[in-house]
Order: sequence, then C-alpha cells, then structure tokens
Amino acid sequence: MTKYILAHDLGTSGNKATLFSEDGKMVGSHVASYNTDYFNGTWAEQDAEDWWNAVCVTSKKLIGSLGIQPSDIAVVSFSGQMMGCLCVDRNGDPLRKAIIWADQRAQKQVAQIESRISQKDFYHIVGHRNTASYGIQKLMWIRDNQPEIYEQTYKTLNAKDFIVARLTGNFYTDYSDGNSNGCFDLVNLKWSDEIIEYAGIDPDKLPELKPSTFVAGGVTRRAAEATGLAEGTPVVIGGGDGVTASVGAGSISPGKTYCSIGTSAWITTASEKPIFDDEMRTVTWAHIVPGLYAPNGTMQTAGGAYHWLKNTIGRFEMHEAEVNGKSAYDYMNEQIEKSPVGSNGVIFLPYLLGERAPRWDAEAKGAFIGLKSENERGDLMRSVLEGVTMNLSIILEILRKQVEIDEMIVIGGGAKGAVWRQMMADIYNAKVMVPNVLEEAGSMGAAVTGGVGVGLYKDFNVIHNFLEINHVHTPNPEAVTAYQPVKELFDDCYYALKDVFAKMSK
Repeated sequence: MTKYILAHDLGTSGNKATLFSEDGKMVGSHVASYNTDYFNGTWAEQDAEDWWNAVCVTSKKLIGSLGIQPSDIAVVSFSGQMMGCLCVDRNGDPLRKAIIWADQRAQKQVAQIESRISQKDFYHIVGHRNTASYGIQKLMWIRDNQPEIYEQTYKTLNAKDFIVARLTGNFYTDYSDGNSNGCFDLVNLKWSDEIIEYAGIDPDKLPELKPSTFVAGGVTRRAAEATGLAEGTPVVIGGGDGVTASVGAGSISPGKTYCSIGTSAWITTASEKPIFDDEMRTVTWAHIVPGLYAPNGTMQTAGGAYHWLKNTIGRFEMHEAEVNGKSAYDYMNEQIEKSPVGSNGVIFLPYLLGERAPRWDAEAKGAFIGLKSENERGDLMRSVLEGVTMNLSIILEILRKQVEIDEMIVIGGGAKGAVWRQMMADIYNAKVMVPNVLEEAGSMGAAVTGGVGVGLYKDFNVIHNFLEINHVHTPNPEAVTAYQPVKELFDDCYYALKDVFAKMSK
C-alpha cells in the first residue's frame, strides 16, 4: 500500500498543502490565501486563526480531491514563515494577532539590547544581526507596550509551531525557527541565556527546542475532525521556510549551494561550522540536517526588480504579450539578448526597497548609472538582471571564503528564463543547474524532513529521488572575464552614491 506525506508550507500570502508519495512524486497541492494587515508605516500582522483555517481547508480539499484514505498519510510536516511572534495561552489560543517577519516596529527594543551587547558579539552568538526583524525584539515590544498580553503569554510561537500545537496540543519549535527568534545560541543549539537576560524576557515563554525531525505528537481527535486527517497521524515539526528550502534544493552536504530567485533572492550553502563575516554581511541559520549550518545572504529586490522593469520600461512588451498570448518576459529576454555583457556601460543598482545582504543599508536606492545617448531599451533591461545577479555574486564571494562553491542549483520564478540562468553562470563563474520543480523547494524539504522523522527514509539523501536536473548552464570563459571589471564598477557605484542615498532619504 502506497504511503503519503502531507507537507504544509505556511508562507506570507497563504498556505500550500502538498501531497507526496513515498517515492518522491508530487501527487497534488492546494493553496488557501490569507490577509496581512499593514499599518503604521512599518507594522505587519496576521491572524493566526487564518493560518489554522487555511491548513484545515487545504488538508480536506487535498484528501477529498485525490480520493485517498486519511490513514494512508504516514506523516504531516511543515515549512513556515520565520521571525514572527505569536503569543498564545496555555490552551494554544492566540492572545493577539501575530507580528510577522516584515514588521519593523521594535526599533527601541533593538536599542535596548544594543546597550547591553555589541552588534558584533550578538552576531557571533546568534549568527544574525540584532534587528527588529526577529522574534525576541517583537516579544520585548509586546512586553513594553501590551503588558497584559505579555503576562498572559504561555508561549510565543512561529507559524508552523502554532499549527503543530493545534494538531497535537504540544508546544515546540525547531532549531531553525528558534534561530529566527534572535536569542538562539547557534553553536550550542540552545536558547542563549546571555541574550535572554539582556532582553529581559522570561525564558519560560519560549517553546522547547527540538530537531526538525522530531515527532511532536499525533493528531488529536478534535484536530482530526477539523482537518480530515486520521486521529493519531504523526506530526513532525519541520523547519523555517528558508531552511526547508535548503533541503528541497538539495543543499544537504558541505558546499552544496543553491540560489532562490523570487521577489527577493538569496544564496545559501551548507557548512559544518557557522560562517561569520567580519563585516556581518551574511547570516548563518541552523540547518535541518543534523551537524550542518546554512550560511546565507538575502537581498530585498530581485524578481521584484524584474517585475518593476516589466511594469515600467517593458510596457510595450506587455502589450505585445497580451495581443499574442505570450509572456512579456519572453519579449523582454529577446531585447536583453541583443545587449552585450555589461549592458553597453549601464549599471543598475537594484535597491528599490533598501537592501539587506550584502549592504545592510535601509536608505539605499535603485539607480541606472552610465546612461548615454546610444543606449537602447535592451541595455536598460539587461542591466537590471545584471545588477541583481552582481549583488548576489557579492554574497557568493563571501561564502566562498570558507566554502568551495563551483556549482549551484537555481530555483524560484527567476529560474524560468534561460537568458538569466546563463547570466548567473557567467557572473557567478559556476555551473548553474535547474531542477524539474522550481517553486516547491519548501514543500519538498518539509516532506523529506517528515519522512526522515518517522523513519520512512533513512536520511536526507532521499531528496535526490525528488529532484531531477533538467538544464545545466556552464560559464562562458569569455563572459566570465568580461564581467570582472563590471562587477568591480558595480561595487564602486554603490559606495560612490551611499552618502547621496542617505541625503535623499532625509
């Protein structure tokens, strides 16, 4: 009898439930969307009950539409948005809406921690900078501004941990999501007593830490009725979405690297030790695979810059696509291919929403630099893709200081275009490999984690049964050489304008 794995991927815009057979084939998926409340400029919240409803709806639809028996599901596992703060009571019921990763309100709390510990010392404990993005700073904000909620809080959870608690009645988090709380000792894989003390937070409000493969319990009768799952189905806690994607992209052994190109983009590798950058430009996550870490650099606007390009400079291509029933990006790529390496001297800085890695500059702006009368639209279009890729290549070079990287898998919507993939191979000077499934890495990572957790799979190497490489792009030596001075110029342009950007922000 075929056994199945149900993976839930709780993202920012909705939950995707995906069913995999035990041999690694994706059987089906359903998505349920939910809303985010953006207000007060930098605040972002979600209703955790919307998460639960999405899990219930997608589970029932998936089981019903495929005609399988709930008892055929061997395990439920999770990938979920990270760096949030949801306060729940002893019954696991939310005391307020969840403050999600995008929320930046906790600036005073960041300053409170920084008055006790330097950024560099914080970075070397947690693997991340002390910023308002993380969970501990958000919990401090609740303590300082909503003390009645703080006092009632039994545990503070991330999205997947809340669903695990709803399914099993038990409160846990895994090391990757614990890491996203900003008070995690990365080397020793435990809560950092030092940072918790500096934050002034009650450590009992943090959930118990477990490996991602830990079986949190079985589905309760009440949860079974709500979801359509069989009572007693094992629930594996899984991991944060950025790290489950590492498993889903095959980054499960030292040096195995992938690049994800969505609205934002990141490069992540796997290593046996954290990678600490002297300038704190990259971060390190606790990996789902035991004994490994996931060093990473994430930029703000990658596919987002490509989308902006389409909606502004690419309006002619949008019209042609609509008339002819094609993708506007296909027409844009035709223009991009006509422009040479270096975009005929045009440099694009892709900082449309400020920048995280490698700049960590909220005041950075987007810019076209070097425009001349002979430049054509294709040059501007090519420069946007080159700018995003050169920004990512800076992250790659930081990781290469400690890890040998000569090939990488590329996933996400940006991996659909062969023109951009070849550009990545040339700028990264690395073999770029494209898998059969580009936007299921989180779900596949969660599925494999669940399968390992219940003994369905021996180890994480089974991911190779899920992944098939469909395309390979090798670096063009001439393009690699031609890009070297362009990459240096790209860096020079940012630093030349850094102070200008700061003045513009004021």
